[in-house]
Amino acid sequence: MPGKITQYFRDKKDDIQDYTGGNGVIGKFVLAILLVYLLVTTILGMYWSSEPDTFSVREHTRALASDMGREPVTGFATTATMIKIAETLLDKPGGYISNDIFPPGLWMDNMPNWEFGVLVQLRDLSRAMRKDISRSQSQSAEDADLIIAEPQFHFDSGSWAIPSTEREYRRGINALKRYLDRLSHPEQPNAQFFARADNLNNWLADLETRLGSLSRTLSESVGKASVSEALANLNPDDPLAEDTGGDDVKTPWTKIDDVFYEARGSAWALLHIFKAIEVDFRKVLQDKNAMASVKQIIIELEGTQQPMWSPVILNGSGFGVLANHSLTMAAYLSRANAAISDMRDLLSRG
Repeated sequence: MPGKITQYFRDKKDDIQDYTGGNGVIGKFVLAILLVYLLVTTILGMYWSSEPDTFSVREHTRALASDMGREPVTGFATTATMIKIAETLLDKPGGYISNDIFPPGLWMDNMPNWEFGVLVQLRDLSRAMRKDISRSQSQSAEDADLIIAEPQFHFDSGSWAIPSTEREYRRGINALKRYLDRLSHPEQPNAQFFARADNLNNWLADLETRLGSLSRTLSESVGKASVSEALANLNPDDPLAEDTGGDDVKTPWTKIDDVFYEARGSAWALLHIFKAIEVDFRKVLQDKNAMASVKQIIIELEGTQQPMWSPVILNGSGFGVLANHSLTMAAYLSRANAAISDMRDLLSRG
């Protein structure tokens, strides 16, 4: 049997050599091309995996207002920051990668998850802008450009063509630019931005659940007991009975880096959004004594963007020898979420 197998491969080798002219030159040339292609895509993949740097919201707002010849009115910083975040998503090294069908984008998973984290925050804020922040009351008409922008950012994040994701997100960006132009134009009173406590509080309520879910998923990198199973196994007739634990909920090891980079992308977007909120909602934040909470949120989000010195996401046990990057990220997000809860409480007071 081994002899037959060996002879089979020899025959196949002879067939290939006959097909390529007998000297193997064409085969060697094709192999060389493949090796060069793999080398180039590997280098590109490493370059494209680098996360965009943070930017100064205040400097960007001043520069954009100067270029447009406008005054940075209330709402200018938040809208300009949304546009900058969306453009970064599409224009960073490698462009938008989540819908790539060719290497190296096809092989990458960390950057697509980072992109999705950014996209989720962009979607949530665009919905809040359309639903609350641009309207004075529940019976007010929605802004015409925000009606376009909000669903565009909810377009399928993985569509390669007909239409492409990038094209649909560009339409959303252009709609935001038109809204910003009308908002800052002194003769266009139909664009509004109401920097009120209730509008901000509604968005924060959605954000609180987002960060809570991310923190929980990150913590499950080492396994966490399920509350639902613990309640299901509780004996209501005997308060002294020992709890019967269920199986721990644990993130699969193949998904640990996915969850981490989604959280890191969300935190990157939120860091800039809160810096813009600090500008546009300054008056209401000062009136409600909530400025300290915003500062605390920004400090915690800045911690999530520290440089990654490890080539892989380490997943040591909570008190083990190796680091656990997921638990570190969860700690930052949990503290930011606690500050958001305090901020909501202050904003809801009269």
